[in-house]
Amino acid sequence: MIVVYGSINIDVVGHAPTLMRPGETVMGTTLEFAPGGKGANQALAACRAGGEVRMVGCVGQDDFANRALALLSEAEIDLSFVRVMDRHTGTALIVVDDAGENMITVLPGANSRLTCTALEQAGLQSGDWLLLQLETPLDGVLAAARYARRQGARTVLNLAPFMAFPAPLLDEIDILVVNETELEGVLDMLGAPALDRGSSVRWLAERLDVTVVATLGAEGALAVSESEAIHVPAIKITPLDTVGAGDTFVGYLAAGLAGGLDIRSSLNRASAAAGLACLKSGAQNSIPEHFEVDDWLARLA
Repeated sequence: MIVVYGSINIDVVGHAPTLMRPGETVMGTTLEFAPGGKGANQALAACRAGGEVRMVGCVGQDDFANRALALLSEAEIDLSFVRVMDRHTGTALIVVDDAGENMITVLPGANSRLTCTALEQAGLQSGDWLLLQLETPLDGVLAAARYARRQGARTVLNLAPFMAFPAPLLDEIDILVVNETELEGVLDMLGAPALDRGSSVRWLAERLDVTVVATLGAEGALAVSESEAIHVPAIKITPLDTVGAGDTFVGYLAAGLAGGLDIRSSLNRASAAAGLACLKSGAQNSIPEHFEVDDWLARLA
């Protein structure tokens, strides 16, 4: 079982010719509603990868809750432990102009009420995998990681969106997933020496005594553990929209490991899935199904 403890959002996306300046009103063109939140995105990716997934999070008492949970429900993810709170569903207000630039305001809403108590009620067993991000209160994320360690579950932490976080969190995890920006942030936080990228990932893995997985965009992904370093290339595509690619990678990686694949196979599958996610617009709508990924990998073999 993969248990995802994290955020559930609705993205409200407006399109306009230009972005507004302070005090200015701009007439827009179209409006879209899209389910999002890093926790929900990663839960859906893990499910589409073939994993058995339980979502632990919070939504509000509003119409946005149904929109935010629609694709998770359709995928038959266990939503029994998604709590309904007396705050609005987490919302991202996004305006995109004709040049592709954007302005985003995130209103956490119900996500700010998520605590480890919800995870304890959902339960974790030895052999389960817990998937964490940084889009919900950080004291709860730390408590969740500690709870997983006590229960004998394994924990994957995605340091996204990167922000100052409690350093003890790094002592409670098994796998750390970072992109290039997040890698720089955690290295700076830990006072790492100036090293090239590959050596930096190795330094981090040795310092934390965990497996560190770094996503490198068009250069693929690198995983470093105590015993080995594995690099897999990115698939060759012309990306349309990279939104959601990182969450797709994390969900597929967790599903592969939870399903018994070794780290190389899991990494290769996750990298391919993230690439395919860049061929469609949006976050959750772009996450590929496992058969699409397997077909692509079969053609490359």
